Amino acid sequence: MKEVKIETRLEVYEDISELPVQVQSLMKKAVEVREAAYAPYSKFNVGAAILLENDEIIVGSNQENASYPSGLCAERTAIYYANAKFPNVNMRMMALTASSRNKVTDKPIAPCGACRQAIAEYEIKQQKPIEIYFMGAKGKVVKSGSLANLLPLLFENSVL
Repeated sequence: MKEVKIETRLEVYEDISELPVQVQSLMKKAVEVREAAYAPYSKFNVGAAILLENDEIIVGSNQENASYPSGLCAERTAIYYANAKFPNVNMRMMALTASSRNKVTDKPIAPCGACRQAIAEYEIKQQKPIEIYFMGAKGKVVKSGSLANLLPLLFENSVL
């Protein structure tokens, strides 16, 4: 038997003003698109903005549907659109923000498990990490240098 230790390294910023200017701009795009989310059931709006290597910015918001689970999270909306529009362009970074219409979201909100797996697929495809910044509606912002920090034992295509 061998014991394996898995470590995660994250950076935590006190608020959006501490982020590098380029990341602040990307997060502001995520905040803007968060307000366009279609979330009449959960009242939980999420916005995602992805910076591609060609300097294009792709945004997405969560889209709910009365026929659960037919909706789609903001992260997957954005990442799938980015690949559909620019299939051969790598994704450099992703900014995520979430807010509730029921209470203040002042703690960082990480991607759900399904979104983590979707982001992992594109890190594997491009063979480069995607920086991920995430926050609530306000407050601290967390940076992960790669999805692997958020999903260390990811399911990947080499097993298929």
